[in-house]
Amino acid sequence: MKISVIGLGYLGATHALAMAKLGHEVIGIEPDTSRLSALQAGKLPFYEPGLDEALVQVLEGGKVSFQAAHDAKSATCEVHFLCVGTPQLAGSNAADTSFVFAAARELAAVISKDAVVAGKSTVPVGTASRLKQEMSEVAGFEVNLAWNPEFLREGSALEDSLKPDRIVVGSWNAHSVDMLRDVYKPIIISGTPFITLDVTTSELVKVAANSFLATKISFINAMAEVAEVSGADTVALAEAIGYDERIGKKFLRNGVGFGGGCLPKDIRGFIARAEELGVGSAVDFLRDVDQVNLRRRDRVVELATQELGDVKGKQVLVLGISFKPDSDDLRDSPSLDVALRLETLGAKVRVHDPMALGPLGDRHSQLERADDLEAGFVNADLVILGTEWAEYRALDPAAIGDLVANKLIIDGRNLLDVASWQAAGWRLIALGRNVHN
Repeated sequence: MKISVIGLGYLGATHALAMAKLGHEVIGIEPDTSRLSALQAGKLPFYEPGLDEALVQVLEGGKVSFQAAHDAKSATCEVHFLCVGTPQLAGSNAADTSFVFAAARELAAVISKDAVVAGKSTVPVGTASRLKQEMSEVAGFEVNLAWNPEFLREGSALEDSLKPDRIVVGSWNAHSVDMLRDVYKPIIISGTPFITLDVTTSELVKVAANSFLATKISFINAMAEVAEVSGADTVALAEAIGYDERIGKKFLRNGVGFGGGCLPKDIRGFIARAEELGVGSAVDFLRDVDQVNLRRRDRVVELATQELGDVKGKQVLVLGISFKPDSDDLRDSPSLDVALRLETLGAKVRVHDPMALGPLGDRHSQLERADDLEAGFVNADLVILGTEWAEYRALDPAAIGDLVANKLIIDGRNLLDVASWQAAGWRLIALGRNVHN
């Protein structure tokens, strides 16, 4: 099929390449000139494992092209995917849907009557109905709008696109469902469930899923707060309760908390939308979820000041500033937040990250960058492990112990082998664990 993908950020670029790998002819629409020129040159404007190879492959195969705006060619596409960002409004928890509406109006001016528009952006419930009305007014006919939420995880986005655990489609007519079923046919044949819903429910699916996942993370971090004052071990606790199939082990990993461009924004946006609908009290628990998460950052700063006393002038190394491994995304990163807070308190903060300090990672140039991992440890008074990159797990505590001024490390992700670090003479503080020495 002939497909357009509008908005080529993390979601849109990944979706465009996934559709091309499925054999569709894809036109990517991206008004940002720097992002567009990078993609046209076969270079990703962000880091995502495996996606750079896929980009080169589909470009060479002629399955994808990129342009700044719609033209006569994109107007003939059978399906258009809206993948425009919905950032959190400045000074508000609400989602900014202005970019989605702007992109939709531009599309409506050129769209054909039989084409289907599939929204993939995460939007407040009720947005699709208003979007359909505005698009239809611009187009002069009733636009076939459906909602097809995304469930990508940064670090495994391409695999999640090609082998999702489910495909959800909400629509107002059978034509939209049939068209999207054809788009995803190779994936459906492999056994992926294809779930059809009403549009309103489909809008809720993504934010509801993220709210539940955020709740699991904050739950285990709340248990970590109890464990830290009672002497219990939260890692062992999570292992024990995770065997209950009603609970499961995923997202029961305590530490410095969640971040990124989805979970924090989505739960805050959900709270704001519930308040607009007059049912804010129904999601009051999400405020607690958010606060528990933010308190874990406070806890790391508190531990640093407890251990070092006045941190002013002390050398602190923060390992990992991306919000998760296998990503260069710094949005709402817990470890970056901790680094900036300690710098504000007067610490000399040095940061290392395998990807976020690369060509795209100079957005926080006020922090000293350690491009060489080993050199980052030199004269450190405190090391904080903030992102669970695999190379940090492989560190030799005995070797790097000779480099630091003080063998003190806060493991904010419970990544390190406690016994080996303690054997090498380190004082290791693991969040929510009774392993301090």
